[in-house]
Amino acid sequence: MAVAKVVAKAAAEAVPVAGGAEAQRPQAGPATRDRLLMAASALFAERGYERATVREIAARAGVNQALLFRHFGSKQALFGEVVARDGHEQLRSTPPEQLVEVVVRSLLRPTAEGRPAGAEHAGADRSLETLLRSVGGDDEVAAVVTALGDEYARALATLSTADDRGLRADLALSWLLGIGLMRVVVGRQPLADADADDVCRLVGGALRHLLEGLPAPVERPGAAEPCTDEAAR
Repeated sequence: MAVAKVVAKAAAEAVPVAGGAEAQRPQAGPATRDRLLMAASALFAERGYERATVREIAARAGVNQALLFRHFGSKQALFGEVVARDGHEQLRSTPPEQLVEVVVRSLLRPTAEGRPAGAEHAGADRSLETLLRSVGGDDEVAAVVTALGDEYARALATLSTADDRGLRADLALSWLLGIGLMRVVVGRQPLADADADDVCRLVGGALRHLLEGLPAPVERPGAAEPCTDEAAR
């Protein structure tokens, strides 16, 4: 996948840590790597690539900064791996016809339904939030962000049989990211405090005009607007 290629490139170009790394080798195991990935995933989603510092990531993971560089080589390589892991997890675990609702709910959900930042699976829930907050980074970061967006668009394109399904998918993704931008980054009202069910009903119904493979709307008791079949189950 495109994101994986960017991750491999960043890792290959990373500068290895010199000096007293050997003394810290006993800590440099899989558990430490996982803690660093979880901490980085949460911080990148909260602050974006530029504002999340290596010092903060290491501190949240409870390790020395030297171990971060031992495992990943650079902040860029760490970011690439986080985006690849979290984005791929969401895409792999979510059928295309459910992706719109899953994405909308993840963008509307405050830090994974109140769980502490860094909680298990929170990264996949917030992969597009990370993308939103990291737009405008340097070339390597921009490449990772673009590659992840391309993979979401390809998944959405499978929901249409129209000749212009690629354009339809890009339009759908652009709208989803716009919703995330106004809710997560700008905090615009009334969207910032809107009920996730209400937003999903409105977005799902509207996007079905672009992506005909989305589940057909059904009536939910007490709802002003239809929701999708998947949401009603």
